[in-house]
Amino acid sequence: MANITEVTKANFNDLLNEDAPVLVDFWAPWCGPCRTLSPIVDEIADDLAGQIKVAKCNVDENQDIAMKYGVMSIPTLVLLKGGQEIARTVGAMPKAKLMAELQAHL
Repeated sequence: MANITEVTKANFNDLLNEDAPVLVDFWAPWCGPCRTLSPIVDEIADDLAGQIKVAKCNVDENQDIAMKYGVMSIPTLVLLKGGQEIARTVGAMPKAKLMAELQAHL
């Protein structure tokens, strides 16, 4: 199983400095589509291990980070490289579609 980082205020800046692209999953425990997407994100973390780093950001616990990235709906996935956003998806989607979105930026 791939290593998935739980985002906190303390570790978020470290994620921005990663060499590999970082996929941040903005979610909340009460969000049905988030629960649907979560196992897909976990699989992608395994499939792309070594190519990307995956982090999950609970928007209820990290509202300031969600606001910084303009997250208005969840689930939102933001792909960062060198601290800059290079891709974004909103809403649950099939694994194949998400994988294609990500691989276009790797």
